[in-house]
Amino acid sequence: MIQLGEYRPGSAVMVRAGRVDESGFFDKELFVSEQRTAIVTGAARGIGAAVAKRLASDGLAVAVLDLDEGSCADTVKAITDAGGKALAVGADVSDEDSVAAAVERVASELGAPTVLINNAGITRDNLLFKMPVSDWDAVMNVHLRGAFLMSRAVQQHMVGAKFGRIVNLSSTSAQGNRGQVNYSAAKAGMQGFTKTLAIELGKFGVTANAIAPGFIETEMTAATAERVGVSFEDFKKAAASQIPVARTGVPDDIAHTASFFVSEGAGFVSGQVIYVAGGPKD
Repeated sequence: MIQLGEYRPGSAVMVRAGRVDESGFFDKELFVSEQRTAIVTGAARGIGAAVAKRLASDGLAVAVLDLDEGSCADTVKAITDAGGKALAVGADVSDEDSVAAAVERVASELGAPTVLINNAGITRDNLLFKMPVSDWDAVMNVHLRGAFLMSRAVQQHMVGAKFGRIVNLSSTSAQGNRGQVNYSAAKAGMQGFTKTLAIELGKFGVTANAIAPGFIETEMTAATAERVGVSFEDFKKAAASQIPVARTGVPDDIAHTASFFVSEGAGFVSGQVIYVAGGPKD
């Protein structure tokens, strides 16, 4: 059999095609696709990099966005070396003008973005009575303001295409975590933000969902271990002992979930929060 095209979930606008054998006999209908464009924020490393690479392997063109464009080089290279299409984009997600310019550039160089992963984030941990206002504001600006500005800028492309997928990164810390009053509030806010986007944008073919990771092995969690004065290996072992599946998570665990949320087949899933944490969460 000669296959005329291959459909990859989440990658495209559907057009009709077919499958034929060497004699030209039509076997059955299948779908081939035109490439969609995704923006992944905070994609230079960690979870964002894993998601960007996974979406590229799913067939999407990916804008790898981070504060420093140069830091995106490794992620972009990994994608292009594997045969994918990627663009490094430097932008401050908390700055309105920077976001507008970044989205305009992506639309011009890769195509109208109809998939958005709001992953950019920072931590500024401290107990409430020690936390300066600047640390509260910094975390809120990157997480919540950043997700708002990115979603607002990209939604016009989604509405125009009558297709869109927004995936916001929350956290198990949304349920509360000592020393993270700012981060916990921001991640809880991401869940409410997600549900409201789902309500407002659903009639335009746009879904919005959130992923709430548990303990994931990243530079951020390694930095937390260093800050509390334990080795990262001991930190991971302690965390794994409290997780039903008896291991800590890795960035690819989140990437798999994001891949599902942006797929064509997930079009009836919206306004949901999935805890990817190795066990049940309320």
